[in-house]
Amino acid sequence: MGGSYLGQPFRLLAWQRDVIDEIYRLTPDGRRRYRTAILGVARKNGKTQLAAALALYHLCADTRDAAPEVICAANTRDQARLLFAEASRMVRMSPLLSDICTVQRDQIICHATGGRFKAVSADAGLQQGLNPSMIVMDEYAQAKNSDLFDALTLGSAQRNEPLFFVISTAGPLPDGPFADMVEHGRRVESGEEEDPSFWSRWYGVQPGETVDHGDPEVWQRCNPSWEIMNHADFAASCKRTPEANFRMYRLNQFVRGGSTWLPHGAWDALARPDRRLARGDEIVAFVDAAWKGDSTGIVGVRLDDLHAEVLGHWEAPPGDPHWRTPLAEVKQRIRDICGIYRVAEVPGDPYRWEVAMQELAEEGLPVVEFPTNSLARMVPATQSAYEVIVEGRMSHSGDPSLARHLENAVVREDSRGPRLQKENAGSKRKIDLAVCLIGALHRAQLFREDRRTHDGFLVDAKPWDDFEDDEW
Repeated sequence: MGGSYLGQPFRLLAWQRDVIDEIYRLTPDGRRRYRTAILGVARKNGKTQLAAALALYHLCADTRDAAPEVICAANTRDQARLLFAEASRMVRMSPLLSDICTVQRDQIICHATGGRFKAVSADAGLQQGLNPSMIVMDEYAQAKNSDLFDALTLGSAQRNEPLFFVISTAGPLPDGPFADMVEHGRRVESGEEEDPSFWSRWYGVQPGETVDHGDPEVWQRCNPSWEIMNHADFAASCKRTPEANFRMYRLNQFVRGGSTWLPHGAWDALARPDRRLARGDEIVAFVDAAWKGDSTGIVGVRLDDLHAEVLGHWEAPPGDPHWRTPLAEVKQRIRDICGIYRVAEVPGDPYRWEVAMQELAEEGLPVVEFPTNSLARMVPATQSAYEVIVEGRMSHSGDPSLARHLENAVVREDSRGPRLQKENAGSKRKIDLAVCLIGALHRAQLFREDRRTHDGFLVDAKPWDDFEDDEW
């Protein structure tokens, strides 16, 4: 192994033995059960050494395919070379392997089997013309698409029992191809889907699980090689490393966009399901509306104590490209809200909804324009909402949809300040209720402080009928 274990024999840990036993499990007729194996494990658990050892086994000892072609693949050339370098080191330090193998600049040749071991990467272009008997896909969580993996696996049609081994730590792409594989593995394991040739195992934080990233017991549970790891280094890294990075690389947890907005547990601690909005309460009701394929939300915040509650939510069903927001239903819900509560203001984003909002304004409802793509509005709104939440100056009803939208949002921060966004423009993870919460908290605070007529463009949202056409 490398690092502090360089030069010492490679002795498998219990979890590594278990993984190998599972990956190479046979069917009753003696054939390899699994064609694809997925292993998710945090960094520094010896996954590179394990993958290199298995790759060399397929190069030098696996008799199921003649003239084996072992491919080490990664998203970048540097990452692919790491595993190749580890395998090369193993060959050079083993008298047996060095006697039958030759390490060259870009490949390892095994003279006993006529096989070769080669490293390829996505940034070098798609790899056509290869006929791999074994593929190791390293750090697949960093890949934005599956092009390289697809090109490699589709080249194995002439192999008897090829094995595709994907090994990675979680990354910032929860909608990426590795995350899709992990999700498929969970559905296969639960029996929801049938795929007898697919195996997966995940060491780390499970989807939807909430953990304290500073808890040593969590560190131990998420790292199967804990017995040989430097525990003091975990404590030091937890203090000096951004939380998102620590969760990804040390706890093997998918982190959306690489940066979470709220500190661990801050939102959950403010849940007050028994403290609901009541008829006649004075509120701000923020609307973030969509036309199709997304979601529309209404979040109300009570001026008296900044208690937040979801008052309306319409979300496109997964996989339904024809879904359209029920416009009439949304408008009626806004009317109902204004009849139940004393609504100080209904701020909303006018994009694609200006006609509907104009109609409501003409009915006498306190509808005002609040474009959520305006940094001048959203940066101070995001900052003030963050302060209110982390200081515990608000509460919420515990709505799971709002919690999910907050978890889906990532914070972007530059010289202009912080604001929430989707992790990428094409992400299917909705954040509209989070936007509603931020806008509603911000406007409610301004009303509470009686600053509505004194803060210029930050608070001078205008009624719809005050705008000319060229202001949209």
